[in-house]
Amino acid sequence: MYKTIVVHVDDSASMESRLQAAAALAVAHGARLVGVASTGLSLSAYARLAALPALPPADEFEALRQGAQASLARFAEGARGLGVAATGQRLIEEESGHALLLQSRYADLVVASQDGEEGAAPHGMPAYVALHGARPVLVVPPSWAGQPLDGQILVGWDGSLAATRAIDGALPLLCRAGKVRLALVNPDRESGLHGEEPGADMALFLARHGVQVEVLAERTALPVGEALLGMAHTCGAGLLVAGAFGHGRLREIVLGGVTRILLERAPLPVLLAH
Repeated sequence: MYKTIVVHVDDSASMESRLQAAAALAVAHGARLVGVASTGLSLSAYARLAALPALPPADEFEALRQGAQASLARFAEGARGLGVAATGQRLIEEESGHALLLQSRYADLVVASQDGEEGAAPHGMPAYVALHGARPVLVVPPSWAGQPLDGQILVGWDGSLAATRAIDGALPLLCRAGKVRLALVNPDRESGLHGEEPGADMALFLARHGVQVEVLAERTALPVGEALLGMAHTCGAGLLVAGAFGHGRLREIVLGGVTRILLERAPLPVLLAH
């Protein structure tokens, strides 16, 4: 079970759906829900900027702190209203991605929002935390309206270490799910990873954890990310689990194709791990 869940806190329009998802998990698992808000930069970085001409006075940094504190107060009130019994608050004088990365070390799961703003970069904060952090990240689309996360779950399986870590991070949800479908896209292309019967070994691993699992293999010319989203829609999944990929030393700015598609287009929550 998840015992500590960290959720990104700010005053954006996507905060409501993100908090609703995080609170639902905290209530279901009896977890402590920790809200993490940030000033957007450190005091030392602000001091360097404030030394430049034509910039606002230094007391603007205190305004950033006060704004973050106000967001945390709204988070605590909202979490209590959603039935969360135990909450915590952290105000970090840093950029939000780095703040979440620091706090994720002391949690089982991080909850963030999909980059929903028009023109948002695909290498935003959720990807940064998923690719650099030690914990899985639940990425919630702004349009999410409270559908069950542990009803129907689709798991993208390609035999990779990232997918294995995503499954491990999702186990508390998979074990409670009504139905789990293990989705393999064009498994014949990775026969060395899948063995003679693609998906069978992972399905057996999950079954030993008490997970009701069905293996789905799809052969398609579509990009893998689009194929997974199509399969999730077809089976009515409320959650998609997948490995997060980046490219080499530039992975914080150059995402793999599957990860980019899921972060940009998924209409349902996606649990990612690297």
